[in-house]
Amino acid sequence: MTQHPTKTPQFFLTSPSVCPYLPDQQERKVFTHLVGDRAPELNDLLTQGGFRRSANIAYRPACETCRACVSVRILAEEFAPSKNQKRVLKRNSDLVGTLYPAEPSSEQYDLFRDYLLARHAHGGMAEMSVLDYAMMVEDSFVDTRVIEYRRRGPDSFLTGEGEGELVAVALTDEMSDGLSMVYSFYDPKQEDRSLGTYLILDHVRRAREAGKPHVYLGYWVKGSRKMAYKIRFQPQEHLMPAGWERYQPD
Repeated sequence: MTQHPTKTPQFFLTSPSVCPYLPDQQERKVFTHLVGDRAPELNDLLTQGGFRRSANIAYRPACETCRACVSVRILAEEFAPSKNQKRVLKRNSDLVGTLYPAEPSSEQYDLFRDYLLARHAHGGMAEMSVLDYAMMVEDSFVDTRVIEYRRRGPDSFLTGEGEGELVAVALTDEMSDGLSMVYSFYDPKQEDRSLGTYLILDHVRRAREAGKPHVYLGYWVKGSRKMAYKIRFQPQEHLMPAGWERYQPD
């Protein structure tokens, strides 16, 4: 893993670049390194303050003329699935999610590539190599896990693990007050499963069972179709200038 000085976090500002969510906008980010023994504590504080983690970097938007990116967290203890979300849970009741250490595999990378080519072929991650993927998964000083989702097998009740081909993967940080979904991907050919929705629902269940009140989803951008799905998981809180506030849907 990359090594950096750890006593006092230093923050840096990126140069402006094209915004991936809103047309005619420029984005900038403020970031710092998450390294050393204090990284888990710092990750908690920064995530609660609207930062996201990528490998050993914590970042948040710092755009000069736009405040459209809003940090979102689901209130797991109060969450009740909608009728459509209940149907998604039923469709995926044959899947088992198994928790593993944050270690990459060739099987994960193959699924990751299929997902990117189908869903984000022109995005910033499209050219990631197998080494880039490995760094994304394992370059972490915080409590990070990989959850692999496979179909339920005849021995799954005993082993707690699924069998067969890999259907979906979630890279997840465990925090003091919740779970943070760092990145997730799934088989793009299985659209009928609504796997993106299912992964969030499964994290809500895991957070509730662990007694953790929140599931952090990253940023919601009003007006961005890419981010519209996040608003469907109610109740949730948004990080506003005065702190976390309960969101009231229109």
